[in-house]
Amino acid sequence: MKRAMFNYTVATNYYITKLQKKQEERLQKMIQEEEIRMLRKEMVPKAQLMPFFDRPFLPQRSSRPLTMPKEPSFGNVNSTCWTCVFNNQHYLYHIHHAHA
Repeated sequence: MKRAMFNYTVATNYYITKLQKKQEERLQKMIQEEEIRMLRKEMVPKAQLMPFFDRPFLPQRSSRPLTMPKEPSFGNVNSTCWTCVFNNQHYLYHIHHAHA
């Protein structure tokens, strides 16, 4: 009698967990399908308007001045040496400034 009750409770627990897993899988599948549907809806290409060919495009010269190149200023370094750690070894690099 005790063994029959034990087998019954084990079988019912197994059946309930099996149903819960199926429900979770069904819910997960519905969520994934909804996400895929939303992504596909966002990815629909939209048609662009046709350009107006009755008004021809006439490019105009820009009113902004031309960009003038400048020499880079590397002399603003506060320190005269840098320390670099590489593979737990310290290397000391000295910067020699050329004073022109």
